[in-house]
Amino acid sequence: MGRKKGLPEFEETAPDGFDPANPYKDPVAMMEMREHIVREKWIQIEKAKIMREKVKWCYRVEGVNHYQKCRHLVQQYLESTRGVGWGKDHRPISLHGPKPEAVEAE
Repeated sequence: MGRKKGLPEFEETAPDGFDPANPYKDPVAMMEMREHIVREKWIQIEKAKIMREKVKWCYRVEGVNHYQKCRHLVQQYLESTRGVGWGKDHRPISLHGPKPEAVEAE
């Protein structure tokens, strides 16, 4: 008994039989879609972590000139973190703040 050589194989596309209008019609496709979404989110999170490490390295190397020298890395990092996470994916920005009723009551 030994370990298998090579890399695990993952399907990189969404499942074919998934119907977003009726997700519970095919439970197998629903679970495959959930796994696909989670896998894609983890990829985005790890890319953001790599960009953060690059920004830290640039800040450390450039010293006082990091505002000019690392600006492009910071912009890439900020772009890589937009929409990444587990709760605020497709909500409008107006819903991210406090509720409008709470602001009017004060």
